[in-house]
Amino acid sequence: MVEQRFEVERKRLVEELVSSGIINSKEVIRAMSKVPREEFVPEYLKNKAYIDSPLPIGHGQTISAPHMVAMMCEFLELKVGDKVLEVGAGSGYHAAVIAEIVAPENAKNPGHVYTVEIVKELVDFARKNLEKTSYIKYVTIVCGDGTLGLPEYAPFNKILITAAAPKIPPPLIEQLKPEGILVSPVGEPHFYQTLQKLVKTPDGKIEVSELCGVAFVPLKGKYGWKI
Repeated sequence: MVEQRFEVERKRLVEELVSSGIINSKEVIRAMSKVPREEFVPEYLKNKAYIDSPLPIGHGQTISAPHMVAMMCEFLELKVGDKVLEVGAGSGYHAAVIAEIVAPENAKNPGHVYTVEIVKELVDFARKNLEKTSYIKYVTIVCGDGTLGLPEYAPFNKILITAAAPKIPPPLIEQLKPEGILVSPVGEPHFYQTLQKLVKTPDGKIEVSELCGVAFVPLKGKYGWKI
């Protein structure tokens, strides 16, 4: 009964995101319709899982609003088989949505998501959530400084940063493949920031465009904010 209610709420939310023009691709629609957000929030917030708003997950961090997860997935232009780096695992929800897109069931060449989280308690929380929803098969979660990337797994087709950076960390640009896309909020902590899209051309040149205003928690780490 509870599962059916969540399914109805999830469907309603996705329909609202489609009608408002936030979701355009069938791949993102399918992923947002399938991943159970209620399994990635603290127990006491399950009933609020399909409110289109960020929710606290502890340690000063949040799970992004569904519309922002959908928008970032659209901007990343994710494809089946992509190798993706996420900086800031949080509760694991965004990684699960990406995994649903790059490694759908029965894919002949499934992609993989590598997600880095600096808060050990959230690493454990995200891993538990990814395990119980079976996305752990296509998600590797690492505890560490995500601003340094994961050179041992580089290069990546797509990279996303889920916290506001002073600027896009140079190691992440280095670890992006030619023709790759990186999406990150950039700007002052605790204020509105700008979501930027960085594209690396086939010959290695960098092109950056500004997408929209956003509000994210500050990025921590060597190339993050020292707060």
